[in-house]
Amino acid sequence: MNKDTLYMELAIKEALKAKAIGEVPIGAVIVHNDEIVGSGYNLRESEQRSIAHAEMIAIDQACASMGTWRLEDSTLYVTLEPCPMCAGAIVLSRVKRVVYGAADPKGGCAGTLMNLLDEKRFNHQVEVTKGVLEDECGNMLSDFFRDLRKKKKAEKTASKNLQ
Repeated sequence: MNKDTLYMELAIKEALKAKAIGEVPIGAVIVHNDEIVGSGYNLRESEQRSIAHAEMIAIDQACASMGTWRLEDSTLYVTLEPCPMCAGAIVLSRVKRVVYGAADPKGGCAGTLMNLLDEKRFNHQVEVTKGVLEDECGNMLSDFFRDLRKKKKAEKTASKNLQ
């Protein structure tokens, strides 16, 4: 098993923590010199904070553990392609490389809608590797949203039956 697969599996484990508490299952880990220096999973609904994305939490943790805001020579592994906010934080924290699982056709800023990570007008560009464990990451998200729709439909039906 190569390192990208190994670390993406750890990001998936982070995503499963989010799923277990009813959050959208997105997870991230940051690796520096073959050591995990930060990890996180989506907490946006639980904390009602728009910035509580897996990547943002992992970046914050990595900065604290490394004692610097510069995460040079680090790789961020995330189960879903970063959004504009997370892509900006990745560039600003000088992450060297991003590896993601599933593409995000609605908000992906690492190559799908645009590529903020390779924007030449910024003073830092980030290498991108996409599609690592793509099926596992994508299916986890698809299953979550399918189950959520079923739950909401069942609740709506139950509410109508009570009336």
